Amino acid sequence: MARMAGRRLLFAGPVLLAVTFGVFAIAALSPFDPVKAYAGTAGLTASQAELDQLRANLGVDQGLIPRWWDWLTSALTGDLGTSSVMRRPVAEVIGERLGWSVLLAACAFAVAVLTGTALGVLAARRKGGPLDRCATSLAHTLEAAPAFWLALLAVWFFSVRLGVLPPGGLTDAGSDVVTPGQVASHLVLPALVLGVSQLPWFYLYVRQGVADALDEDPVRGARARGLAERRVLLGHALRSGMLPMLTLIGSRVPELITGALLVETVFSWPGIAAATVEAATSVDFPLLAALTVPATAAVLAGNLLSDLLYGLADPRVGFDG
Repeated sequence: MARMAGRRLLFAGPVLLAVTFGVFAIAALSPFDPVKAYAGTAGLTASQAELDQLRANLGVDQGLIPRWWDWLTSALTGDLGTSSVMRRPVAEVIGERLGWSVLLAACAFAVAVLTGTALGVLAARRKGGPLDRCATSLAHTLEAAPAFWLALLAVWFFSVRLGVLPPGGLTDAGSDVVTPGQVASHLVLPALVLGVSQLPWFYLYVRQGVADALDEDPVRGARARGLAERRVLLGHALRSGMLPMLTLIGSRVPELITGALLVETVFSWPGIAAATVEAATSVDFPLLAALTVPATAAVLAGNLLSDLLYGLADPRVGFDG
């Protein structure tokens, strides 16, 4: 296990370097001008000399490689630079927003995994029954539903029509204090929407895995020995049927990040979504590059977690193979 994790960590370094360089390369080809975005309306009346001086101050007058190298060497010392669009240190921008995004993603992931697993087991136990048919049909429908559409539908139904949940934000309107109760009530809708958008894949994988496991000889033998159905289902079929789902965890992390950005935008959740959009449209090189690092690291960590969980669940899998 340690050897495999070490190899993955060594592989993660070059990947992160390549991703950050790719961000600078793509941003350099962007049609947006970072100087005009920074200057705003004042740029309309500024002279060319003033714009050139501003370009030099922002460091965008350099070539692609020198610009990326300057950012990288500073980042390795802990200095992520200053965001031109936020006009604040990049570390400060990310630090105050990343926690809210992690909270939303973690709650949504828990909803997707726990609900998908429970429904998958129940559906596999009575394959072809009413619950199986309804849940499977709904899962295939949700697979095709974009996260932002589900978010808008949830706002209309729970906030506008029923008025039982707040439509967005982190606190109630007019409140200057962030309390756990307000955060919890405002977290319900975005977490449920994001979790529901990821739920179909976990449900379908668990359902198929448990259904296949119920037809295997070890499970049939357990039933023949007179073991209780609950023990057969949870102790034998679920453990075997969960193996395919464990590999799904890593592959769903990129989708979870993308969905979180869309859901945060709809619900005005104070995560990294707004900062990402503003950084992209304003070609904010330091902020864009810094935002890709935790996202890429989350994907790599998700893949490693999938392999570790698979190996722990199935002793036949070798970690060092």
